[in-house]
Amino acid sequence: MSQHQNIFLIGMPGAGKSTVGKALAKLLGLPFVDSDDEIVSRNGVGIATIFEIEGEAGFRQRESAIIAELTRQAGIVMATGGGAILNGDNRNALVSRGLVVYLKADLDVLVQRTSQDAGKRKKRPLLENTDVRKRLADLLAVREPLYNEIADITVNANQTNRSKFLQELADEIARVTATGNDLAAAKNTTHNSVKKA
Repeated sequence: MSQHQNIFLIGMPGAGKSTVGKALAKLLGLPFVDSDDEIVSRNGVGIATIFEIEGEAGFRQRESAIIAELTRQAGIVMATGGGAILNGDNRNALVSRGLVVYLKADLDVLVQRTSQDAGKRKKRPLLENTDVRKRLADLLAVREPLYNEIADITVNANQTNRSKFLQELADEIARVTATGNDLAAAKNTTHNSVKKA
């Protein structure tokens, strides 16, 4: 894989974008960036605080600015926020500047993962003070068509064998990008080529 190619991870809260992204970056020898962490770092306050003061619209503006900037870097693995794909400019930046990997997880898995870690809920204000299952189902109904629309690779993120999952993902990324290490050629291949059970 070329050091100039980017890998962008998309998916719902709880799909494992940050966890998988860190491990994948290490495996591939690339730097890892989390767009949500960048927003927090640059603003000096948590996502929940941004939502509280500026609302979701204010947060999404900040998110779009960060994604526009980070996608211009070369050779990174980036985890995006679950709702980043709601903005057309974000989708265009992701598609045109890297390989987009959709970490797809079943609703039950998403509910379990987002309910396990109350500390991470502070990073997920859309899941605060609500019926988490219903909220995730509603978000998934809106977001999944957009994830599918821009994904070059879709993988089942329900797996618990992380090392096997990471190796399979790395192998698929290498396969998709092998055509002269040219992402344009890779993007002309069938989207969602990987469907892991």
